[in-house]
Amino acid sequence: MKDVSIRGLLTWAMLVFATTVVRAQSISVYNFGSKSGDPANPSFSGIIAQGRDGRLYSTTPSGGASGAGAIFRITPTGALTVLYSFTGGTDGAYPSSGLTLGTDGNFYGTTLGGGVNYDGTVFKVTSGGSLTVLHSFNCTDGCEPVAGVIQGADGNLYGTTFAADGTVFKISPTGVFNTLHSFQYFDGAGPNAPLVQGIDGSFYGTTDSGGMYGYGTVFKITSAGSFNVLHNFTCGDDGCVPVDGLVQGTDGSFYGTTREGGANGDGSVFKMTPGGTVTTLYTFSGPDGAAPFGGLARGTDGNFYGTTSSGGTLNDGTIFRMSPSGSYSVVYNFDGTTGSTPYVTPTQHTNGVIYGDTLQGGTGNVSPCTTGSCGVFYGLNAHLRAYVSMLPNAGKVGSTVEFLGQNFTSTTTVSFNGLLATSSVKSSTYVTAIVPSGATTGFVTVTTSKGTLKSNKKFRVIP
Repeated sequence: MKDVSIRGLLTWAMLVFATTVVRAQSISVYNFGSKSGDPANPSFSGIIAQGRDGRLYSTTPSGGASGAGAIFRITPTGALTVLYSFTGGTDGAYPSSGLTLGTDGNFYGTTLGGGVNYDGTVFKVTSGGSLTVLHSFNCTDGCEPVAGVIQGADGNLYGTTFAADGTVFKISPTGVFNTLHSFQYFDGAGPNAPLVQGIDGSFYGTTDSGGMYGYGTVFKITSAGSFNVLHNFTCGDDGCVPVDGLVQGTDGSFYGTTREGGANGDGSVFKMTPGGTVTTLYTFSGPDGAAPFGGLARGTDGNFYGTTSSGGTLNDGTIFRMSPSGSYSVVYNFDGTTGSTPYVTPTQHTNGVIYGDTLQGGTGNVSPCTTGSCGVFYGLNAHLRAYVSMLPNAGKVGSTVEFLGQNFTSTTTVSFNGLLATSSVKSSTYVTAIVPSGATTGFVTVTTSKGTLKSNKKFRVIP
């Protein structure tokens, strides 16, 4: 790990155009391109997944042994391992998707290119790096998936393809594939972002173009393919070109970003009700950040955390914090050495630390990288509380739910909205529990020898 020696050195500062005085946070960096065969240039959507072992997993669309992209694993302290290097052949090429952890313990993602027809793939990979192609696109069923897949409550995987206006698809973990919707520009075009499943069971997503005004949309789709456009961006105050996806808040509304538009043309943060009413919470103006490619991560402090790809004090991008009501502050300004041009939505590890990566910046310079060109993986200590992550977020009584966290021991207990469950500790970072009879929708708590951890989302009990 390459530490840029700014840990603990930053003090209180008033940041230009920030709405509050905030404490700049410490940041640590792994430099992609530090050794031969390294991953390089992580891009959107780039989902960063926490594994059962507490380590983080993702992809980059370039780098690796063949230059066609790589799958990597990195510890919270920065030790990186390349798990798989794509060849550009039938195994796929240029994975910008990142990875999603499935309930089977495997990870799932997509490649933009490669595959049997060179139109992209959906793949499964084990935590040890064994890869299986589940589907090769042929452009009649969609092609060039930029976004990754998510696992629905029904166990199937849901995702989008980008080219030729794009599609929404469903695929089983064994590879049974169905196209749910084909975009026709007037209802959206070019979905770049992963979907999110709402507490109502439907899936919500964005397109970066198309729609009534050509500036992108927010849409809703069911697992059976029933589709509705909820909002057409105008490129006015509501922004335009939403490149990344949505996150649902505890209030039931969805929150997201636009790369362009807003009052100053530098993008915006918006809130949308499940019915499609959009409110602009914040518009960027340059020194406070600009052009957010990534979406928002909900922190355990109740705020959202995101990045801008440019702007900030050195125009290398920022990490920002925003409350659900729109109170905004910059918590870190990238400076090139610590990274530049963050495209990927950050994620909060169950240990409380926020992790992410940047498209460029850093000091890695092993061929084909030059100094500052390959990007970094960063960890930001925003002093957030630890929590437990659950998979899936919904299920019936009697179903098994997985929990990721830390400090699990044989005495660890799990409660669903206050009701004790039968649980099984698999490791210090992984425990399972059975949804007990009488359980109701609400937060889950896991009690360990070092305290009680609370889920960051409500578990939805399916009737």
